[in-house]
Amino acid sequence: MSDDGRRRAASGSPFEGSFGYSRAVRVGSRIVVSGTAPIFGDGSCPDDAGSQASRCLEIVVEALTELGASADDVIRTRMYLVDAADADAVGLAHAAVFGRARPAATMVVVAGLLDPRWRVEIEAEAKVGDRGPSDS
Repeated sequence: MSDDGRRRAASGSPFEGSFGYSRAVRVGSRIVVSGTAPIFGDGSCPDDAGSQASRCLEIVVEALTELGASADDVIRTRMYLVDAADADAVGLAHAAVFGRARPAATMVVVAGLLDPRWRVEIEAEAKVGDRGPSDS
């Protein structure tokens, strides 16, 4: 933990150091996960949007776990797509991970992402420690 009470998670992205950010940051009970791209450790990424979304979410959940949270603690997600035709595939991947938590979510079509291979980028916010009554 840093002097300011922040705990950080890293995913090994080369951009974390060169751009000066963390994969995720926890302050108190709040965890914010940066925009997460569909990259594997070797730099490759899947071709289709559904597989890319699944990879993004795998990285997001790993960061949450490192900081003491789970997919069930997520209260907000944002999904950035380069093609509206990918909405269903990305939404299904999102539901597979967050279907029980049902966070507030936004899906936006953007002109492009940092790497032209990427069809989707996802960010998330979680809150731990004070879950309210369950929503059935």
